[in-house]
Amino acid sequence: MADFTDLGVKDIRDGVASGEFTAREVAESFNAAVADAAVLNAFIVTTPEHALAAAEKVDADRAAGKQLGKMAGVPIGMKDLFATHGVQTTAASHILEGFKPEYESTVSSNLWAAGAGMLGKLNLDQFAMGSSNETSYFGNVNSPWRKEGSNAAMSPGGSSGGSSSAVASRIAPAATGTDTGGSIRQPAAFAGICGIKPTYGRCSRWGVVAFASSLDQAGPMARSVEDCAIMLEAMAGFDPKDSTSLQMDVPTWEAGLSADLKGKKVGIAKEYRMDGTDEAILKSWEQGKEWLRDAGAEIVDISLPHTKYALPAYYIIAPAEASSNLARYDGVRYGLRDLPEGAGLQDMYAATRAAGFGDEVKRRILIGTYVLSAGFYDAYYNQAQKVRALVARDFEHAWAECDVILAPTTPTASFPLGSLNEDPLTMYLNDVFAVPASLAGLPAMSVPAALTEDGLPLGLQLVGKPFDEQGVLNAGLAIQQRAGFTAKPEKWW
Repeated sequence: MADFTDLGVKDIRDGVASGEFTAREVAESFNAAVADAAVLNAFIVTTPEHALAAAEKVDADRAAGKQLGKMAGVPIGMKDLFATHGVQTTAASHILEGFKPEYESTVSSNLWAAGAGMLGKLNLDQFAMGSSNETSYFGNVNSPWRKEGSNAAMSPGGSSGGSSSAVASRIAPAATGTDTGGSIRQPAAFAGICGIKPTYGRCSRWGVVAFASSLDQAGPMARSVEDCAIMLEAMAGFDPKDSTSLQMDVPTWEAGLSADLKGKKVGIAKEYRMDGTDEAILKSWEQGKEWLRDAGAEIVDISLPHTKYALPAYYIIAPAEASSNLARYDGVRYGLRDLPEGAGLQDMYAATRAAGFGDEVKRRILIGTYVLSAGFYDAYYNQAQKVRALVARDFEHAWAECDVILAPTTPTASFPLGSLNEDPLTMYLNDVFAVPASLAGLPAMSVPAALTEDGLPLGLQLVGKPFDEQGVLNAGLAIQQRAGFTAKPEKWW
């Protein structure tokens, strides 16, 4: 069997369509790679039969001369936040262990309709709460990357750490992710891959386990900007089942890709030059400016004055929404039920939630319940929403001066697993550059830019105007072409 695992979405799709190889050959190759990489713990559940069945349908359709979909023959990883019919969906939490939905999320339905197959359900931080993929009930995800001269296990980022690990290690050509405050972009940066969070509402949230409903947004993670554009086209679209879904046609992002940025202005926000940011990150940011200037763009200085308040506001709004969303997990309707002998209803609630939720989830529920409580609602939650409006207004003003904003994706490169477990505030700071775009609902992407002296990937972030994923993708393509990032982790697993 040939090894197809170095191929990305575009190469697989085009190769299957041309008859160069079959979709089944591709699926078999990736199924074997997934089985061989169990030590990464990227997958909670593997579904090799799903990947093979989808591949066989694509091969049959091609033989019959039928039109093939945008993702025909591409096996992908599905973050275990998306409901998949008949396949366990847990959000990486004990409280949903064993839950097999009787329905399919809209995003996964769209991908299967486009010809993709599922390699399995990817591990994540529990209920998408985390920045290192260490809060999963099913164990930590290992990054395929290692520091030079060290065997220390590194974080793949979070919450979409299973997705970033699988794509970077070549056991999946692409994967779905979700981004609430950076959970696509930060792990993409840590793993040396691409990941885009589209405008809020581009991808349906129906069938996605909720964390913070006004922030959650699905997006693709892949090894190139082109592959992200292809996959996002397949994922996106209006969904009447989701009241926040955008009733807009899906653009042809792949066809519109261009690295020519003549006439475009790239904004550099002075507020993103923050204390504690690694020197290597700042150096790559400067290099990014030069790359975009070389692509024809004009670099302009802008100000986003409320940036410093974005992270504190996020860690009020997101836990508040989580507190509300996670109230449904009570042991009554589905999921785990812990019923101590002689217990009443309140005892069952308490026992079920104590056993079912992890420490980070409990921490955020406590914060969220506190800021929503009588006497604190106005002091915290309402104030945070006002800050959110100011952050969004900063971006609106910036668009009068520029077309896209360039920033670091993260303040540091990946860190060893376990190194920040006793310091949740430092862990939360991983999202400091990613959260503003999330609060404003803007499209934002991370593109790999360089390696540190220790051999770890660094990413650059691009933030665009509402609905202008094309502008973000094009600027990302310009960086990708000039960075020439071809590094991949040395196989140790």
